[in-house]
Amino acid sequence: MSGPAVPTGTAHSAHRPLHLERTELTGGLWRRWRDVNRAVSLPLARQWLERAGNLDNLRIAAGETDGRYRGPVYMDSDVYKVLESAAWELQHEGDADLADFLDRTADLLERAQQDDGYLNSHYQVAEPGGRYTRLVDSHELYCAGHLMQAAVAAHRATSDTRLLGVARRLAGHLAEVFLDGAGPGLDGHPEVETALVELYRVTGEERHLALASALVERRGRGLVGRHKHGARHRQDHLPVREAPALTGHAVRALYLEAGVVDVATETGDASLLAASARRWEDMVATRTSLTGGLGSRQVGEVFGERYELPPDLSYNETCASAASIQWSWRLLLATGRARYADLIERTLLNAFAAARSDDGRTYYKGNPLQRRPDHAEAVGDPRCRDEWFFSACCPPAVTRLVGSLEHYAATVSEHAGVPTLHLQQYTSVTLACPFADGRLGLRVRTDYPWRGTVEVTVTEAPSGPWALALRIPPWSTRTRLDTPDEKGAAVTADEHGYAVLLRSWQPGDTVVLHLDLTPRLTLPHPRIDAVRGCAAVERGPLVYCFEQTDQQDGVAVDDLALSPDTVFEEVAHDDLAGVGPTVALRTRAAAVTGRHQDGLPYRTLGGTDAVDAERPVTATAVPYFQWDNRGDGAMRVWMPLLAG
Repeated sequence: MSGPAVPTGTAHSAHRPLHLERTELTGGLWRRWRDVNRAVSLPLARQWLERAGNLDNLRIAAGETDGRYRGPVYMDSDVYKVLESAAWELQHEGDADLADFLDRTADLLERAQQDDGYLNSHYQVAEPGGRYTRLVDSHELYCAGHLMQAAVAAHRATSDTRLLGVARRLAGHLAEVFLDGAGPGLDGHPEVETALVELYRVTGEERHLALASALVERRGRGLVGRHKHGARHRQDHLPVREAPALTGHAVRALYLEAGVVDVATETGDASLLAASARRWEDMVATRTSLTGGLGSRQVGEVFGERYELPPDLSYNETCASAASIQWSWRLLLATGRARYADLIERTLLNAFAAARSDDGRTYYKGNPLQRRPDHAEAVGDPRCRDEWFFSACCPPAVTRLVGSLEHYAATVSEHAGVPTLHLQQYTSVTLACPFADGRLGLRVRTDYPWRGTVEVTVTEAPSGPWALALRIPPWSTRTRLDTPDEKGAAVTADEHGYAVLLRSWQPGDTVVLHLDLTPRLTLPHPRIDAVRGCAAVERGPLVYCFEQTDQQDGVAVDDLALSPDTVFEEVAHDDLAGVGPTVALRTRAAAVTGRHQDGLPYRTLGGTDAVDAERPVTATAVPYFQWDNRGDGAMRVWMPLLAG
């Protein structure tokens, strides 16, 4: 079983994903998310494809029914992402209904596809003859990319070839238009680049890789066309080898970077890879929310200026979180550096996990770090969950990533010439895969992220020495390890971010990693003006927030302030949905009541008639990813700090 990104045997890749013979998520958050995905989210998504008109658009394109095209130009992409979600779910276990959906939809796409391979219901129904005439907004290649990714997933999960055939014919058509000739321009929404590379990895057709490489190299040369937000919004202002930072529409930028890394990995282009890695470093240092969310401006859904990270107005689109994970995963494979897995964990367990309600029915498009009590009075506020949207990219972005989560748990490499399995993410899982001229089986047991203990047992082992590498998160300052030879040994990570254990392993050998989950106050960089003078609470990989529903009666969450020397009490919180009991944090705080001066919400420094009033209270924080499952009250991640 293979996952979403599998470099070829000749690729220049430091790590490789596991080729799993079997795997099972046996408990914890990942297992719950996948169960909800299969039982609730995916059936609901299929219903919406009918209700919103996505499938009817394709039926009209196939000449099987009459009617008008419904929805935005990229409606087909939602069909393809749901198909990809279904394929990954079928990889876990059979399901006759899901298999029938995959088969019937592939059949519909075959009938809708035109003789030359073109397939896009909007232009076949609403604008016949308008192919590639307004690529800046048409999403034609974007939709094609999602079809290719669905086809790859279906082939890897079920050995399906029908959907793969549709994708190959469309890719062949795109090569004729955009590779054999100069082409009519570039699509304003990158995505097809990474998809073409993955299609190449499945089929071996060099033209797919050549087209992906050409599209990457043409970026930044003014070929997208004019747009009201300018060339930066469409990542068309500088060639990808020269651009120093991510700009413009966040999801577009992140999808492009995934394609850049894929092309660099398959072609061995070190300078192309280095350019993408530089932009990743800048993004992490200056444009990433504490939760891993990306995109600081709702207008245009864009990256803002350096350190522009407002907690209340940042967009942090759900699709951007998913795309960030995809980019970081590819950089991890290319370089073997654990820092990329660190960001995956931060994003996955915070910004991404918060997007979907615990029952799997509703989603955020934007994921703020603060919501005020009167938020409902704001018109057009995206910070409310819904089952589906007019622009419904986010719900199936969640279902397709959750459906393939187990593929992000581990990688393999030749670490210093030694066969090595790297555990990248910690969850309860069993897995078996070919390894070092034999077979390797592992069983991981953990209550992570609630507890810091991770038990890893070898269930099958190849002969001879090999290494087990455990990622050591940078927040774990007192990490200890029990091995078959030593108990409680202090651990520090190597230069790549792992604790590497080399030995001739035997079935039954067990190591236990003890990560330090001590709650901590986190301060922002002083240039992040919006939260200057504030602190956030973290525990292990989880960001915490203060929801109104958890506070004392008569205490508004917006009045709370924390002391710099605050001490946290860990308490079980059974009222929160999810795998648990959830670990909540309780601390002493102050409720600070401000006053107005001359009717304005300001006062003169040192004045005596507008002094803030403080009173001691108890405040409770819960994991950010679980917020907004018990009502729609106020919430804050960043809290004011009292003077020390």
